[in-house]
Amino acid sequence: MELRGKRVLITGASRGLGRGMAEAFAREGATVALVARSEASIRELAEKLGGSAHPCDLMDPAQVVGLIERVESEAGPVDVLVNNAGVSHVDHMLSNTPEQIDQVLQTNLVAPIQISRQAIPRMIERGGGHIVNMSSIAAILAPPGLVHYGASKAGLSHYTAGLRGEVGKQGIETTLVEIGSAATEMDDATQAYGPYKKMRGKKSEREMQMPVEEVVDAVVDAVKTGRKHVRLPKSVASLGMFNEVPRRLGELVFSRLGE
Repeated sequence: MELRGKRVLITGASRGLGRGMAEAFAREGATVALVARSEASIRELAEKLGGSAHPCDLMDPAQVVGLIERVESEAGPVDVLVNNAGVSHVDHMLSNTPEQIDQVLQTNLVAPIQISRQAIPRMIERGGGHIVNMSSIAAILAPPGLVHYGASKAGLSHYTAGLRGEVGKQGIETTLVEIGSAATEMDDATQAYGPYKKMRGKKSEREMQMPVEEVVDAVVDAVKTGRKHVRLPKSVASLGMFNEVPRRLGELVFSRLGE
């Protein structure tokens, strides 16, 4: 996809990967629509990048309802949707409160599904679009302290495969991004959790994390070239391929049944 002149909606755009992607897409000539809870942060960034800000707390299902309609009425059609917002609440699974579990599942899985469902019919009507879902290696490995986070991301990865089969022939491209540790505030909390402190030994948090720019550049390139998957770091990329094999086989079988 040629990004110049396109509108890219990014959730969780106030910091970390979301902010980095907003800046990168803007450099490519896209107009960015920024979604996050922090109104001041996204308004400041939107002004800097020539985009638009749309405050929304994705933890609140009521605020998710009609999000795409609000964005498009305020800013214009969305060509690329990047479901990036995430919550981890890293801790032993019995230490997570029911409220925290709800927040993880709502933000990481339910909200991306609902926002995609809002965006897809509009994209199809306009002849196509691209959806990027930011998942995690935790969807594959189920690491300690991230039981509920990993479950939400596994659901998002599987959902993305389903999307590809359901709407791929209607002009909707998808990119599934499964990444390990990146240098963000959210991952800093993970690195501070007991098992990960032991794993890294005397290394600093940053020595164990990928630069944000590495992830951002890979995502932008995937949208430009139509890549279906981004898996980083490369040392664990093969793990995701094992999960993908049955999905691709199923996609092949069911696509033939539909012919």
